Amino acid sequence: MKKLFLLDAMALIYRAHFALSKSPRVSSKGLNTSASFGFTNTLLEVLQKEKPTHIAVGFDLPGPTFRHEQFTEYKAHRQEQPEDITINIPYIRRIIEGFGIPILEKPGYEADDIIGTVATEAGKRGFNAYMMTSDKDYGQLVNENVFIYKPAFMGNAAEVLDAEKVKLKFGISSVDQVRDILGLMGDAVDNIPGIPGIGEKTAQKLIAEFGSVENLIANVDKLKGKQQENVQNFAQQGIMSKELATIITNVPVEFNEEALLYSGPIREKLEPLFEELEFRTLKKRVFGDDTSPSGENATSTQKSSSQSSK
Repeated sequence: MKKLFLLDAMALIYRAHFALSKSPRVSSKGLNTSASFGFTNTLLEVLQKEKPTHIAVGFDLPGPTFRHEQFTEYKAHRQEQPEDITINIPYIRRIIEGFGIPILEKPGYEADDIIGTVATEAGKRGFNAYMMTSDKDYGQLVNENVFIYKPAFMGNAAEVLDAEKVKLKFGISSVDQVRDILGLMGDAVDNIPGIPGIGEKTAQKLIAEFGSVENLIANVDKLKGKQQENVQNFAQQGIMSKELATIITNVPVEFNEEALLYSGPIREKLEPLFEELEFRTLKKRVFGDDTSPSGENATSTQKSSSQSSK
């Protein structure tokens, strides 16, 4: 069975950075390498334990997307990206290239949409496709050949979510209803407004009863009090929120099976980069070389913290 892993770069980068925020890794030149180290550690864990036959990493590009055209306030309240993450992103891109892994990105689209498009196409072509992320939105795409892979984190083992687990998690009968749940409750992280007064539990109850945002609105007369008022007044906002939460699967990107094939790291690219970042232990894990512990930019406490992020 062909096994494709698709990594949501920014979700994993943020996760890596904050996992080590209390004990950051700092090189001898004063560079905070936490995000680069944590991302590389997670990538290496997957390569060595899951042994994907094919792999790629999806990135968001700067600039507005088609969702901003629908709703100008989309993601407007997000805090500014930490400087240490911004500094690390070019290193992480070089690390990915050093492993011989393609980067997937396209102006006007988010990594979610690119990953969703490639994963869906891969499933149709007989792959088992694993979308590697902690983002709950991806649940809407899961099917018999497409899964969410939540990497190990802070002592918790890696978890694979199939359709049954997604439905159980959201209390729904179809994974497509993830969009309806998010449409009603909104998403503060992405500034998707939803319908006021409806949280996750209420959204689950309403979707269990009415099946979709649209059917709920069509049957608003069956609601009572403030809830009825909010659904009436914010009906279009609820529909828009569902659309914003929908991961599209028709991004115009080529599905190149040969390019996605994993053939191993490129030593001449990766080794000097690991030296520059002072990733002695990771270099040894990848290439099996004897390396001196001198210059390793982590205290024993930091090493312990990094282990817990695996």
